[in-house]
Amino acid sequence: MSRCELMNKISQIQFVCVELNLYINTHPDDTDAIKDFNSYSSRLNNLIEEYEQEYGPLLNFGISPIDTGSWVCSEWPFE
Repeated sequence: MSRCELMNKISQIQFVCVELNLYINTHPDDTDAIKDFNSYSSRLNNLIEEYEQEYGPLLNFGISPIDTGSWVCSEWPFE
């Protein structure tokens, strides 16, 4: 997957996670939605990890397998 394709996929899965999270806030007993949220969250984490392994840190905070602060010197995700 190219860098652009990977970023698009991350954006899509983030959107799904946000929407499911909002839905679960109003439907806390919907076990299928909770399972879907957990599945998509795991998938999102895997995609972010894949991106960071290949291209460097995606965010300037949080846990990253790449050296702390190296995001400043790398190409920014929107470039």
